[in-house]
Amino acid sequence: MDCKDKRGGIVILDFGSQYTQLIARRVREFEVYSEIFPRNAPFSKITESRPKGIILSGGPMSITGAGSPALDDAILEYGVPVLGICYGMQLLAHKLGGRVEKGRLGEYGRTTVRFDKSTGLKILGGIPSDVNVWMSHWDEVIRPPEGAVVFGASEFGPCAAFSFDNERVTGLQFHPEVESTEYGREMLSAFIFDICACEPNWKLGDWVSRSIDGIREQVGPSERIVCGLSGGVDSTVAAALVSKAVGDRLDCIFVDHGFMRKDEPKSVMEMYRGMDLRVHHVNASEKFLGAISGVFSPERKRKTIGELFVRVFESEACRIGGAEWLLQGTIYPDVIESGHVGGDVIKSHHNVGGLPEDMSMKLLEPLRELFKDEVRRIGALIGVSGDFLKRHPFPGPGLAIRCLGPVEKHRLDALREADAIFLDEIRTAGLYDEIWQAFCVLLPVKSVGVAGDVRTYGETAALRAVTSSDAMTASSARLPWELIERAAKRICGEVPMVGRVVMDVTGKPPATIEWE
Repeated sequence: MDCKDKRGGIVILDFGSQYTQLIARRVREFEVYSEIFPRNAPFSKITESRPKGIILSGGPMSITGAGSPALDDAILEYGVPVLGICYGMQLLAHKLGGRVEKGRLGEYGRTTVRFDKSTGLKILGGIPSDVNVWMSHWDEVIRPPEGAVVFGASEFGPCAAFSFDNERVTGLQFHPEVESTEYGREMLSAFIFDICACEPNWKLGDWVSRSIDGIREQVGPSERIVCGLSGGVDSTVAAALVSKAVGDRLDCIFVDHGFMRKDEPKSVMEMYRGMDLRVHHVNASEKFLGAISGVFSPERKRKTIGELFVRVFESEACRIGGAEWLLQGTIYPDVIESGHVGGDVIKSHHNVGGLPEDMSMKLLEPLRELFKDEVRRIGALIGVSGDFLKRHPFPGPGLAIRCLGPVEKHRLDALREADAIFLDEIRTAGLYDEIWQAFCVLLPVKSVGVAGDVRTYGETAALRAVTSSDAMTASSARLPWELIERAAKRICGEVPMVGRVVMDVTGKPPATIEWE
């Protein structure tokens, strides 16, 4: 995307915090563009989009330990306001001549911070003196930089917030980006607008127009594009967007890899017939199942499926006349989790970490910088049916990464049935649209049971339902107990392979939404 699309936003330097992506999301909620860079990204790359402010994230390292991440002098010399959060605050204090030491007691979870409103700082505008915040640190700033104004303190930490050089540098020991911090959004808003003087110009409607123009510039006037359609929100919106840019030079390929939900290939193709897209249906289920036979590693599964996807696309593209571009519905969380902005690889998404190096087509990923809810809003703007936009997210590798252990046809069929039952109960209860994602996982764990006075020894199905706004964080959905009981009873009664049903109530973090 052209830099003019990003100019004047906020850059976030990632020092390893589990909340880094949440900071970016919060900034975008104010209609200000945000972009994440690894802490050691080249300075020229960081400033390429001419940011009006820089945020340093938290992180797991200790500023007092050997090998702790440092801060490039150029960041503070660049001249825009800098906000340090948690480790970012300690790093700023250390860099500016303050003193950071391991505290007597760590602060984790909810803590009350008392702010000194008499300082008149912009970042305190409109918030009360005593605020409950979310802390997660052991080190603390024992002595702030000379000339800094300490404007916040907690019961255990003498310096929970400081300002330096007339708010050109601000440090917050707590996390304003998490929901548990009261008035955290107000503090971020003050930094973005009052201190950095950003403008709310990250409008999705404008983004659509610029994106269409950008696609036309990127793709040659006679070049053709092939799109890998999955039936999900991201690839469908990507196809609809690119279709507006290139018209009939786009061919969409819907690959049935054999890992889809019950009756999904048929229902998805019926929905695509109602769109102005040319869609080719390819049944490659036997090929995919054979490729991951005996593969147990989640990373290997994803990469094997990702590479085979491309090979199928290349083959089908040749059959229908050739294409120079492969269009994918890659979105920002895919890129983040795959470690492609400098962080750890959480899991390689098949459309990011699973792509072969010798791919013959060039990649086109117009949604790469967007979050899921932004993609849904764009889909609505360009006329994509609500039947697509309301669908729960479904991973590209499909049930292959929800079928733990050996991925075999009879186990996939059992998982399909159990998953269909769970979703049927959720829809019957009228809760489908209130949940971000719900699904079953089949575990290679057998347990003893009894049915009709006969001993059984069946596998275990795990139910998973979460609420989220962007998939970067998620909470377990509080489903009615009666619904869970009905789903468990039906699964054990209607799916002979399953002898026990359990409920996964783990949030993200510490877990990811998918099991693999």
